[in-house]
Amino acid sequence: MRFSAAVLRSYESRFAVEEVRLNTGPADGEILVKIAGCGMCRTDLAVRRSAGRSPLPAVLGHEGAGVVVETGGPHTGLRGGDHVVLSFDSCGHCRNCMDAAPAYCDSFAFLNLFGGRKENAARFTDMAGDELAPRWFGQSSFAEYAVVPARNAVRVDPSLPIELLGPLGCGFLTGAGAVLNSFAARPGDTLAVFGAGAVGLAAVMAATASGAVTVAVDRHPGRLALAERFGAIPLHAATPDLPGRIRRLTDGGACYALDTTASVQLINDALRALRPTGHLGLVARLHTTLPLEPGTLDRGRRISHICEGDAVPGLLVPRLTGLWQAGRFPFDELIQTYPLADINEAERDCEAGRVVKPVVIPEGRML
Repeated sequence: MRFSAAVLRSYESRFAVEEVRLNTGPADGEILVKIAGCGMCRTDLAVRRSAGRSPLPAVLGHEGAGVVVETGGPHTGLRGGDHVVLSFDSCGHCRNCMDAAPAYCDSFAFLNLFGGRKENAARFTDMAGDELAPRWFGQSSFAEYAVVPARNAVRVDPSLPIELLGPLGCGFLTGAGAVLNSFAARPGDTLAVFGAGAVGLAAVMAATASGAVTVAVDRHPGRLALAERFGAIPLHAATPDLPGRIRRLTDGGACYALDTTASVQLINDALRALRPTGHLGLVARLHTTLPLEPGTLDRGRRISHICEGDAVPGLLVPRLTGLWQAGRFPFDELIQTYPLADINEAERDCEAGRVVKPVVIPEGRML
């Protein structure tokens, strides 16, 4: 089969929407999905800065959602016509996967970032017959179709707007999962969120749904206005004595803080804003050393990295769609859609901060 996909051929080039070829159908344990929409995540865009570690040419995209067209083998647990949200890849048999922690899979980096599954890789090519890199995050869903390991897919209610659900598989899952899983926030808890982008605003929404008191920190008035609309107390990142202001707003310090910025100064501010025994979670990848100011880890405060919201997607995605149906997790208000043909415009708007969460919508038919 032939279909359209956005191919990134070099780290400096624009996406090129072109025809690609899938030479065989799904293998045992895989599914073929017609993509209804795919969120654009900053991890996709970070490939340009990956120092050559992510192989190109490739079809990126790892926040896909769509409809199952075909299944491979009898044990996928899915069937044609099922609506699915696609999430990250994992091996399923290492110690962490077996311990319900697939985001910490021993093969996570290999499967999702630096090569992907090698089985049947040559079946996915451009029209000249040249191989495209194995599936990005098990998906490569900036395309009309994707072949995905069935364990990556979460069945959802077909009455939901499937074209908008893809970001629940990564960006929104990460922010909401940090609050609901990593922190297990409860009514009356206090949370400070640093960075009101897609991940941070998902955390704000989840915290509000949990009954937690939330402070949101950002530099952009528009993002702070969104955070306030979703229930947070907004604070500009340049507020004098930012940690002290947060401590006063949270009655002595936040129980939890979530940093999505990777800013050394804001990470230190977040630690100073915590109450004793408070927990700071980092979700952004650090690219420099992290010097901590004296006293920031005193009195039981701790810091950890949180990957994919500590989520089991098959459990958290239905929880988030249920909250959305109840009007308590309005993630759709963060989304702006673009046709796949305008993926470069979506990237520009995302990088410039003009949109919180771009979602590209494939158009066309199987050829």
